[in-house]
Amino acid sequence: MNKLTTEKCAAIVRALVEGTSVRGTARMVGVSKDTVLKLLVELGDFCSIYQDYRLRDLNTTRVEADEIWAFVGAKQRNATRQGDGDVWTFTAIDADSKLMISWLVGPRDSSSANPFMADVASRMRNRIQLTTDGHNMYIEAVRKAFEFARVDFAMLAKSYASPQDASGPRRYSPPVCVGAVKERRVGRPKMELVSTSFVERANLTMRMQMRRFTRLTNGFSRKAENHAHAVSLAFMHYNFCRSHTTLTKAAKGIHTTPAMASGLTNHVWTVEEILAMMDETAQIG
Repeated sequence: MNKLTTEKCAAIVRALVEGTSVRGTARMVGVSKDTVLKLLVELGDFCSIYQDYRLRDLNTTRVEADEIWAFVGAKQRNATRQGDGDVWTFTAIDADSKLMISWLVGPRDSSSANPFMADVASRMRNRIQLTTDGHNMYIEAVRKAFEFARVDFAMLAKSYASPQDASGPRRYSPPVCVGAVKERRVGRPKMELVSTSFVERANLTMRMQMRRFTRLTNGFSRKAENHAHAVSLAFMHYNFCRSHTTLTKAAKGIHTTPAMASGLTNHVWTVEEILAMMDETAQIG
């Protein structure tokens, strides 16, 4: 991105991580759509590599994992091109530091769950308590990824239904949770700590801060690769640049990011710092 100033690059990144579409970002900053996409690909690739290297040997004790739906090109029932259709983003969050530890974009089955859980396990220093939703794919994935002495695993199986007092069409209204059952699966998890509240709140942040995840939008991803790049960029910004309200209160008003709470850095990063790191890496390469 040699033709763009750092200021313009930073403006593009800030717009993207705040939920602005690619075309909207291009109009706001005064650049072409292709320029925005080129920066997204380059920076998303860098963010993926950097976090894969940096988020290791984590002193995490409690992890929550979930998956969130989106689509590429078209929804599954309308997909006509190869590669189009539903896509799921698997996420794992540290329930204490709120650090987004690992993520994977792929189908909602064992072909994604197995490598996803293997990646989560590879980043842990200690034995952890792990909670997932009730999807059966996690049972095999967790048992393959973790040795018995390294995980206490429980599932939170939720039941959903449409509101009883609803009237009229509810095509775009999601069902609500009407019940939840905690199930012990591996080890001895503390059942009072079995929860997916933090990871589900992180999923809500994804819906609000990434236009590609917004329901009823024309800002959906046209390529799965760009979708993955957008996720990596968003989590880089979430982990290192965005101070977390709960963490900041616990730090007595000192703005604190998940990366700071995890001991990965000692300050709130700026977008310009990330861009500078990417440029330095490109020069070395």
